[in-house]
Amino acid sequence: MILGMIEELPTTRPLTPLLDSVATDLERLPQLESHELVSLAEELRHDLLYSVAGTGGHFGAGLGVVELTVALHHVFNTPHDRIVWDVGHQTYPHKILTGRRDRMNSMRQLEGLSGFPKRSESPFDTFGVGHSSTSISAAMGMALAAQKQGIDRKVIAVIGDGAITGGMAFEALAHAGHERPNMLVILNDNQMSIGHNTGGLATYFAKIWASKTYTALREGSKKILEHVRGAWDLAKRTEEHMKGMVAPGTMFEELGWHYIGPLDGHDLPQLVSTLKVMSGLTGPQFLHIRTVKGKGFAPAERDPIGYHAINKLEPAKPAKTAVPAKPKVPKYQDVFGQWLCDLAAQDDRVVGITPAMCEGSGMVQYAKQFPERFYDVAIAEQHSVTLAAGMACDGLKPVLAIYSTFLQRGYDQLIHDVALQDLDVTLAIDRAGLVGQDGPTHHGTFDLSYLRCIPNMVVAAPSNENECRQMLQSAWLHDGPSAVRYPRGEGTGVVIDPALSTIEIGKANLVKQGARVAILNFGVLLDQALAAAETLGATVVDMRWVKPLDEAMILSLVEQHALLITLEENAIAGGAGSGVAEFLANAGVVCPVRHIGIPDAFIAHAGQGECRKLAGLTAEAIVAAAHSDLPTANQQAL
Repeated sequence: MILGMIEELPTTRPLTPLLDSVATDLERLPQLESHELVSLAEELRHDLLYSVAGTGGHFGAGLGVVELTVALHHVFNTPHDRIVWDVGHQTYPHKILTGRRDRMNSMRQLEGLSGFPKRSESPFDTFGVGHSSTSISAAMGMALAAQKQGIDRKVIAVIGDGAITGGMAFEALAHAGHERPNMLVILNDNQMSIGHNTGGLATYFAKIWASKTYTALREGSKKILEHVRGAWDLAKRTEEHMKGMVAPGTMFEELGWHYIGPLDGHDLPQLVSTLKVMSGLTGPQFLHIRTVKGKGFAPAERDPIGYHAINKLEPAKPAKTAVPAKPKVPKYQDVFGQWLCDLAAQDDRVVGITPAMCEGSGMVQYAKQFPERFYDVAIAEQHSVTLAAGMACDGLKPVLAIYSTFLQRGYDQLIHDVALQDLDVTLAIDRAGLVGQDGPTHHGTFDLSYLRCIPNMVVAAPSNENECRQMLQSAWLHDGPSAVRYPRGEGTGVVIDPALSTIEIGKANLVKQGARVAILNFGVLLDQALAAAETLGATVVDMRWVKPLDEAMILSLVEQHALLITLEENAIAGGAGSGVAEFLANAGVVCPVRHIGIPDAFIAHAGQGECRKLAGLTAEAIVAAAHSDLPTANQQAL
């Protein structure tokens, strides 16, 4: 059943007789014949299109691994055999096949399925994934655990060509080449990062290297020649040089892996036969497949970046009387991108760096205007931080655009290479706070805590997009390490000053004067603080700077109020509120302080607003805190 290329997302579930049976009884999958597997893959692709159209979510990557997913579950005995996916957003077909098809309509919603593999969700999800480049290390750990316990188990890591650019992946490849565990790494090369060899010769040799005849000849020759001094080394070098002429496998062979590929990742019969052969081999095995991101859906094949993820497909609404369109509110990432372009036009010392987040961080226009001053280092967060440090050593003023959750991976470099040397590096930290449907692997809820404790750092938390632009400029002008953190999504709609103006570092802003209660807001929850203040008659201060704090403002608030409430979209432990309490304690000032922020828990995936409600970051929570913490007399006065 070949249904052909799809041009539009389906609004009704297609007929999928094979998938209907396999999705409820995966044990049927190993029994299917080759032509049935091809039909199943087509049904799975159509069902995936229908599911994602109804929920939104990651899109192109899953379409590209449909055949691989079918082949893996056909050849291997899952979940006894382990499959570790990397990064994980390509696992929607895997979830459909492994008992979760009837819950796909809950994907990335509150109490629904996660958009990534999650161990607590299914035994088929062998390792929780959200950050890239982890699969080879995790799979190697599983392979060694099986070996130590005498368990006959196959372990497979599926890693994308973007994820394998991460340094952690190469650390694991090198270690596995030394330890020689029985494991298989599958490089899913969708031609978005690593190039591929074309032509019949490459495909022909890949098929030879995957054949039983070649494998038997290779292993038999090794046993014979390894006893002849120098003969096996010569034969091995000859084999590697032959492979190097037609395939990019020499590097992996040098690291100690038996490399096969590249193969067509959409040729399901060839995939199955190759995996069957490789499942019987010992030691570290490496299979390189080529796939098309968005395979089978024409718009996604034409625009793989634009269709990396999509929004929910909404039904057409009846035509209504035309109303004036609301002014478009820019996203914080776009505010950053425009600031960077404006700054670079005036100062040729500006250099923009990102670890594979050009689109997400709003740097597309900058990359076009200033290509000679733009560096996308791929998924290499540690390298990106130290690269910026090196540039700062010799006269440049680098700006590193990085997601909060990914900066965690470069933390040692931030301390050791940037802050310790007091280097002039500006961090533009995107996706700070609760990001919503991507869930706890992507929430940026720790950056204020892990930045505030580093000497020499200046840390800013703007409350709106205009402050964001001005504080980026202030941070960049600061002669030393600095960070500006801002959330995912649109701004508040305030007017943005196009000038490269600044906000004095360490200076807070009194937004509303009240009495008894003072709310000290750090970041984008200012609207919630003001809403609570209306009920409480409270003072609201936009603190703006987490480090240094406006200590004079804090002391004046203590003198005039019975209770301070700190508000931040960051972990309470060690966050901005902790900084306020530490200052008061060191100053010998006694004053009740209540901290409102992310509790000591990982917040589940849901809509961004729902996440904030789950964490208690609402005006109602602020009011409740004030009522519970004020002295009894003041409670009655409220």
